[in-house]
Amino acid sequence: MLTVKKGSKSFYVGESESAPLAEMIFSTDKNIITIEHTFVSDELRGQGAGRQLLQMLADWVRAENKKIVAVCPFAKKELTRSTEYDDVLYHFPS
Repeated sequence: MLTVKKGSKSFYVGESESAPLAEMIFSTDKNIITIEHTFVSDELRGQGAGRQLLQMLADWVRAENKKIVAVCPFAKKELTRSTEYDDVLYHFPS
């Protein structure tokens, strides 16, 4: 299990938010958290770092009573793989 930290605009693994070994970058607009980008270094690839970042971000979103929109292809795929994240997904009005 990696140590995931919350920065100002990302959840990350590593010594600092400015030089992460893995990160999930997000932006905030009112009650919507948009996942912009996910990066995992070669050093951490295959260790589930991306999924751990997403889990931490989702837990934070739940605690803050917000919703998630994913622009990042990785996050978009992971969020729809199962029903685990249904409660935090933002559904655009039809």
